[in-house]
Amino acid sequence: MTTPQPAAQPQPTNSNAVISLVVGIIGLFFCGGILCPVAWYLGAQAEQQIDATGGAEGGRGIATAGKILGIIGTVLFLIWLVIVIIALIAGTSVWFINN
Repeated sequence: MTTPQPAAQPQPTNSNAVISLVVGIIGLFFCGGILCPVAWYLGAQAEQQIDATGGAEGGRGIATAGKILGIIGTVLFLIWLVIVIIALIAGTSVWFINN
């Protein structure tokens, strides 16, 4: 009769990874992208922290997902910002021409 092997202990998930994902979702879907750079930063930090532990911490996929949501939200926010600035400049130009 063989002795059963002890179950492997689950890796603790990096807290910045979870925060990055939550902030990325909130920023992308509820705040118009304002929080997305924070998610991008936290996701990148979490990836570095997870890599530095040499496998003692988990959550790299969660950190990467948060970082990607942050990148997408930041790019969409910047595109929206450029469109708003162009619209304001165009609207101001039309107002000056008509007055």
